[in-house]
Amino acid sequence: MDKTRPIIALDVSQKEDLESLLRDLGGEPLSLKIGMELYFSQGPAVVRDLLEAGHQVFLDLKLHDIPNTVARTVSFMSQLGCQMINVHAQGGIEMMRAAVNARNKSGFQPLLIAVTQLTSTSPKEFKRVQNSNRTLTEDVLHLAKLAKESGMDGVVCSPQEVPAIKEACGVDFLTITPGIRWKWSPEDDQKRVTTAESAKKRGTDYIVVGRPITRADNRRQIYQAILQEWRAS
Repeated sequence: MDKTRPIIALDVSQKEDLESLLRDLGGEPLSLKIGMELYFSQGPAVVRDLLEAGHQVFLDLKLHDIPNTVARTVSFMSQLGCQMINVHAQGGIEMMRAAVNARNKSGFQPLLIAVTQLTSTSPKEFKRVQNSNRTLTEDVLHLAKLAKESGMDGVVCSPQEVPAIKEACGVDFLTITPGIRWKWSPEDDQKRVTTAESAKKRGTDYIVVGRPITRADNRRQIYQAILQEWRAS
């Protein structure tokens, strides 16, 4: 997966909207994230179409199930040929190891990433829902360590947690950070957000940007601005 450009979250479900978005972005090779909305609407064909068009794909389905089910699904996802896939770290070490083993047996070798805590989760909400004695940051770090132990390539986290994860898991352990906002973008339902420049300074490897680009009136201009900010940081 190309580290020099942002990963664009495709917050669309219809093929026409996807085609319109790609046209607006200028037709150049892009790094794209396919989430549940688009995948469940269009199926595996949308992955193949984007790969054939020269784009790189992060298939973001956040698998969280028993080890056998996750392993079989990872095997299928790997065969699609995308560059990155993910599971939920809270599925546990056995599940993550099963995912790693399935990926390693595949003819394709996508990066395998574990989701820690969603960037829409606030510290207050974390305490209320999960009733943990840990802070949100401590929990993210705990899950990152489990992911590293399981053989995962990295984790999805907020930019705020990147320095601690790099210190605990090593600089080569990848961090993928959603919640990236352009300078004047609203936070929407995201809670732990920052700019591309700030994320780069914290040491993250990949940034994921969705609505600040996909819902902008001038999509290509905003994408290029964030791209330049990321590369210049």
